[in-house]
Amino acid sequence: MATDYYGTLGVRKDASDGDIKRAYRKLARELHPDVNPSEDAQQRFAEVTTAYEVLSDPEKRKIVDLGGDPMDGGAGARGARDPFAGFGGLSDIMDAFFGGGAGGGAGRGPRSRVQPGSDALIRLRMTLEECLEGVDREITVDTAILCERCTGAGSEKGTGAQKCDTCSGMGEVQSVQRTLLGQVVTARPCPVCRGLGEVIVDPCQQCGGDGRVRARRDVKVRIPAGVADGMRIRLSGQGEVGPGGGPAGDLYVEVDEEPHQTFEREGSDLHCTIRIPVTVAALGATLPLDTLDGTEDLEIRPGTQPNTELRLAGKGMPKLRSSGRVDGRGDLHVHVQVEVPTKLDSRQNELLRELASLRGEEEPSLASNGSKGNGLFSRLRARR
Repeated sequence: MATDYYGTLGVRKDASDGDIKRAYRKLARELHPDVNPSEDAQQRFAEVTTAYEVLSDPEKRKIVDLGGDPMDGGAGARGARDPFAGFGGLSDIMDAFFGGGAGGGAGRGPRSRVQPGSDALIRLRMTLEECLEGVDREITVDTAILCERCTGAGSEKGTGAQKCDTCSGMGEVQSVQRTLLGQVVTARPCPVCRGLGEVIVDPCQQCGGDGRVRARRDVKVRIPAGVADGMRIRLSGQGEVGPGGGPAGDLYVEVDEEPHQTFEREGSDLHCTIRIPVTVAALGATLPLDTLDGTEDLEIRPGTQPNTELRLAGKGMPKLRSSGRVDGRGDLHVHVQVEVPTKLDSRQNELLRELASLRGEEEPSLASNGSKGNGLFSRLRARR
């Protein structure tokens, strides 16, 4: 009976080449002798490798799809092709297993002890008024700074680093495993020097050999006018110093805008709501309105209807462009709510009834779709 190579890899018969390769990589990571030294795992590793060898070869896969077995030719047939060919060689598959090179692959050698630092993020609480004008702030940052005692060298004065005896300065150690497929050479970072290829004999007493220490420092930052919640200001080189005194990362200051009790922000526009009595809506008035720029006169025209929106041009927030330049300001939108009185004394009730009589509004009318005629109640009486 022909071997079920698809079942061995756990893929469908219509699987793509990428699906087959991903399935093999996943199984190989689980079954490789360096990860799972049991005999069953070694046997299974050989099976999935053979299955990948077959299904990654178009000609052999065609034979499988026709019901045959291209590996029935015996050991010679099985050995006719490098089982790691799908990875471009042994180094490639070791990279899939352990994330690094193996054997004589490229990329070997010690890594530098000096590494770039990480970026840092701090959130800055700001009011809407501060976002309008922009502010200069001095913020305190808890971060990694250069060790002053060793200036990043990591060792005490007059000493230095020496070649690691364990890895002979290579930064990695190799091991050889004998498997069903032959000898497999793997490489791992040296456990003594941690892949650096050198060790510090007399570490700095202040930083312990890291070349940096934790400390708090004050940083001045200019927040431009027009910033909004979530925006970030980048301060180049103000982040954490890297290991070994490496170049510092960047510091990002993120704006955390406080909600305002009067205004709601929408981009560069502001919105607010005012409530006026029905008499002001009917007669009109000029009302003082407190804005972020001071008091402005707001004109209420006679006959203003509920939910009317009034716009004060240029009274919103600055329009901050990505270049950092301010290009004008947004608008202030005032939403008018008309308050209808709910309690009337006898005199107020009398006056309103008199007004209704003068305006011919004793009875309510139903608005129609533009047609003229009497009110609803008048039409109902006419039908009686």
